[in-house]
Amino acid sequence: MLLGLSLFYVGAVLILNGLWMLGRIGEREITIINLCTGGLTLLVCLRLALGADADAASIRAAAFSLLFSFTYLWVAWNRLTGADGRGLGWFSLFVAITALPIAADTLRTADSTWDWWLGLSWAAWAVLWLMFFLLLAVHRPIARATAWMAIVQGMGTAWLPGYLLLTGALY
Repeated sequence: MLLGLSLFYVGAVLILNGLWMLGRIGEREITIINLCTGGLTLLVCLRLALGADADAASIRAAAFSLLFSFTYLWVAWNRLTGADGRGLGWFSLFVAITALPIAADTLRTADSTWDWWLGLSWAAWAVLWLMFFLLLAVHRPIARATAWMAIVQGMGTAWLPGYLLLTGALY
């Protein structure tokens, strides 16, 4: 259920960050969803890594999920401080590179539709984080494409699966 909770709000933040990048949401407003989602996923990760029932699998899941938490908290920090985003861009490259072997390992050991979905989602997230690197650190003019990628991925890789997990349609 924690995965459904996290994915549901990751979907929201990706969609809203995409809309923000398209100029549909103001600079000052976008901070709250990034703080809340970053904080929520951070709490989930702490529970997974430090809870009484923590094991190697839950600690690994927490480590990988923290990539999302730190991204959203960093977006919020940049909005609050007026930082230019270059640091977040370089962090996004680290995350994109990290997400590739996660995707490959997940796909290599996939034995269910859910595992295949998760592996393909990690590959898609690697592309999105790479786009954020190119946009923020290298200053490529891909803001519109990155915004639309965030919106589409927010719906397909996070919000819808999160919703389906929370309602019991997926387990």
